[in-house]
Amino acid sequence: MSIATVAPGLTAGTWNIDPAHSEVTFVIRHLMTKVRGTFTDFTGTVQIAEDLAASTARADIQVGSIDTRHADRDAHMRTAEVLDVEKYPTMTFVTSGVREEGGEYLLDGELTIKDVTRPVTLTVEFNGVGEDPWGGTRAGFSAGTTINRKDWGIEFNVPLKGDKALLGDKVEIQLEIQAVRA
Repeated sequence: MSIATVAPGLTAGTWNIDPAHSEVTFVIRHLMTKVRGTFTDFTGTVQIAEDLAASTARADIQVGSIDTRHADRDAHMRTAEVLDVEKYPTMTFVTSGVREEGGEYLLDGELTIKDVTRPVTLTVEFNGVGEDPWGGTRAGFSAGTTINRKDWGIEFNVPLKGDKALLGDKVEIQLEIQAVRA
């Protein structure tokens, strides 16, 4: 899988995620709607190889930076009952491979939350490369996956009438990444 044919303009080397122009967001069912949230403090690098399948990436997300636009809910999410940010302050994603399947590009990796590491696969879209006003080169990517929070030991819930619960188990993760060539 040649980088030139898959991602025109993307060059091999180190690309640093620009957190000011990137987003790490999630969606979870809460009662009868969905709540969206974001993590505002994260870092990461992407190592692009000539053979795209050999490329790697790593992201470190500070769990305490969770923001669901509701201060009380965010404070509860940080407690030992849910994310336990004092004991597990960082969530980490490290890739194990890039592959093409059925016309889509998939990023396989391991996601660690609360010291539990599990494999996940993100569907990735390459959004292009361009020069920024400061003389740098930037690349854009969108990626997403859905996980079951219970697989990472996030069990908190409140039972409701009729076999319902306050929170859904599925969490949709969406990434909008802008990376700067080092």
